[in-house]
Amino acid sequence: VQLQAFGGGLVQTGGSLRLSCAASGRTLSTYAMGWFRQAPGKEREFVAAISRRGTRTNYADSMKGRFTISRDHAKNTVFLQMRSLKPEDTAVYYCAGHDAIDGEVHDRKARYVYWGHGTQVTVSS
Repeated sequence: VQLQAFGGGLVQTGGSLRLSCAASGRTLSTYAMGWFRQAPGKEREFVAAISRRGTRTNYADSMKGRFTISRDHAKNTVFLQMRSLKPEDTAVYYCAGHDAIDGEVHDRKARYVYWGHGTQVTVSS
């Protein structure tokens, strides 16, 4: 499966963006999906994850209450709605997936097998 993240851009502090992760080559319904981000000079870090059917989600502490991960099986797409953005949210955002049983979610990037190209999010102060 090939993943492509898009929807990034430049936004002011307090603004919102919705990222999308589209797939080609295979349906995403068999994968648990996640979002990660990497700021310059930093390690790639976990943002959010969602189970195969979307029944379970998990968020990094700093994103709870601001970010929402969701998925639309009909569109074969995973979304990341980001609100109340801060300059420290500036990073390249990546979507990723892994084969999973229903209900499984992971925050470890080593668990993820499929990675898309990232999309840049820049939050200005």
